[in-house]
This record gives sequence, structure tokens and C-alpha cells, in this order.
Amino acid sequence: VTDYDIGYYNQETILGGTSISLSDFPTFNSPQEVGDAMIDAGFNLVSLATNHTLDRGIKAIENSHSYWKDKDTYITGSYSTIEERNNIEIKEKNNITYAVLNYTYGTNGIKRPNGYESYVNIWDMSNKNSYESYKEQVKIDIESIRDKVDVLMVAMHWGTEYKFDTTWYQEDCAKFLSDQDVDIIIGTHPHVVGPITWIDDTLVIYSLGNFLSAHEVVNIANRIGLMTMIDIKKEVKDNETTITLENLNNELIYTYHNNYKDFKIIPFSNTDIHNYLNNTQNVYNEYKNIVTKLDENIQINELAIN
Repeated sequence: VTDYDIGYYNQETILGGTSISLSDFPTFNSPQEVGDAMIDAGFNLVSLATNHTLDRGIKAIENSHSYWKDKDTYITGSYSTIEERNNIEIKEKNNITYAVLNYTYGTNGIKRPNGYESYVNIWDMSNKNSYESYKEQVKIDIESIRDKVDVLMVAMHWGTEYKFDTTWYQEDCAKFLSDQDVDIIIGTHPHVVGPITWIDDTLVIYSLGNFLSAHEVVNIANRIGLMTMIDIKKEVKDNETTITLENLNNELIYTYHNNYKDFKIIPFSNTDIHNYLNNTQNVYNEYKNIVTKLDENIQINELAIN
């Protein structure tokens, strides 16, 4: 990841740290060393709005905010105050300005406490009425930042867990965000990979799947993830700025662990994959077909020769 100017990942569980008890399913609280490891790996853009953001209450979120505040990372989706939420951070890299918005479909039935609405950005998809109501807020958020940056990205925690196919909510969200001139949509939550496509000039990654996880509800599917790489090109001519997304490429990855220890993230293009995974050609073909289902021209790095 250190080879790239921007490295994104979704922090699924709250990094409330050890000052409160650590916990796993169904209400998570993770050690802050997880964040340290991801930063060391080169990630510098982190989405925090997930269905688990409210798992351990206000204290865990405040601990998370304190942790991320001192890190050289772009944090989105969870904010200390409404003022912070409504003043979206703008970053610049190589003379290209960018901003990132982030929303989750819900929080597992845990309601945001009154006065703490900034702690997690929600785009409720529980029914069509609430969905349309929240959509108006998303439009306001986009309009507040779109003309101030060259590139606008939206990280969406959406979809159905363990399902490869997209839902009408996802498809409608993606079309709506594309209509608002969002450049890149990055999807998480299903814990399995999903298709990638273009809606006009908007890149839509429906689900990256898991990256680093011991999640094994659906056998191998939860261990297969996706890394997506793209170049953002800016051209200015006659005071007109043009942004293009080029050289889209993708890498299927496999997460190995030995009884929840000795974790390794292995690209399918690395010959080591054959040492950790059986039937690699069939597995590769299956998940490549999922990613390219909506667009057969989407590029995936080839499986390494055994």
C-alpha cells in the first residue's frame, strides 16, 4: 500500500481500546493497535461509519476519536461534533484536492443517542420512506463539498451480508451518487466481494470483501477480498479542469490464519497462494467472475503460475 498516495480501508469495528473491555461478536470493541498496524502498512484513509460503530456506546467512540485525532490519516463517517461533520475535510495530493464522505445503512438497531448524531453517518435503508429522507441529507452533504474539490469519493457500508449480488438499494444509491457527480464509490459490509462497474464516469466498487479478518461464516468466501488500484489524472486547460480515472486494476487476495494466529494476506498473483489455498484456479475463476459480472472488461491480475 505504501506505493500509493492514498490507501483506503474500512475499519469495521470500533477501536475503543483496552481502557474499556475488548469484545467480539456481536458487540465489538477492538484494540487500537489494529489501527497502528494498518497505518504501518500504508493506509491513510479510513471509513468509520459501519453497522458496528455504536456497538460499545459513546465511550468507545470517544476513545476512537481520540486515537485517530493524532494520526496522519483522513477519517470519515464518525465525527466528534456536528460542526466537524458539516465541515468536510479537504486533502491535497500531487495538486489534486479530494474529500471523502461515508455512510452506513444502519447500526444493528442501536439508536444514536440524542445530541450525538455526528458520531455515525447513517443513510437508513430499512424502508423506502426512510431511505428517501436520508437521501436528501446526503445530497446536502455532497452539494456542500462537490465544487470545492477535484475528486469526491463516497464510502458506502451497504448491501446484504454474504451475498455477492447487489440489492436495489445499492443500485439506486450508486445511480443517485453518480448523478451527484461523485467520482468513486467504495462499498463494504457484505464481507464477500462484489462486482465492479462504471455508471457514466463514476467508478462503483460494490464490495471489497474482507481484507484482514478471521470471519468465516460462509467458508472460503469470507477469506477472499479485493484490492482495487486506480490512477487519478488532472488536466487544466484554458482554466478548465478535467479529472479522469485511469489504469483501473484489481487484485484478488486470500487471508490465511493458523487458529487465529500468523495472519497472512496473500495476493492471487503471488506464487505463495498455491502454498496456502487448494484448488486455486477454480477459486480464482469463481471470484473473478463475481467481480466482472457487470462489466467483463474490468481487469483482474492473473493467477500466479504454480
